[in-house]
Amino acid sequence: MPSLSRQYMSAIYFHSEEQKRLAVETRNREAAKRNTKIYTEIVPASKFYLAEAYHQKYLLRQRPALMKEFSAIYPATEDFVNSTVAARINGYFGGYGTLIDLKAELNNLGLSPETSNKLLEILEDLDS
Repeated sequence: MPSLSRQYMSAIYFHSEEQKRLAVETRNREAAKRNTKIYTEIVPASKFYLAEAYHQKYLLRQRPALMKEFSAIYPATEDFVNSTVAARINGYFGGYGTLIDLKAELNNLGLSPETSNKLLEILEDLDS
């Protein structure tokens, strides 16, 4: 029977031996907890290339009703790309975080009440 080639679907990039040690320990601990091998590659970090701007915050960019306000807040593309708030909201669209999490932090995101309500409405629709 031919052997199957392993394809790594995830990787952890480390900058120091301490980061490498922690990554290996974490991977091994999770593998033991799940009683399975975890195929996450742990490799030294190399030169990082930021994706083109139109790829940044992609899921958020698909929401014109929200992007209207983000474009006003961040008229420069670089500022939008570097925005922690845009990253957090993009993460919610990617399934990282719950409606309860969002409701707990919504007042601290600096969005207008209209945009905040629209964001909740969209995510509630996605959640149902």
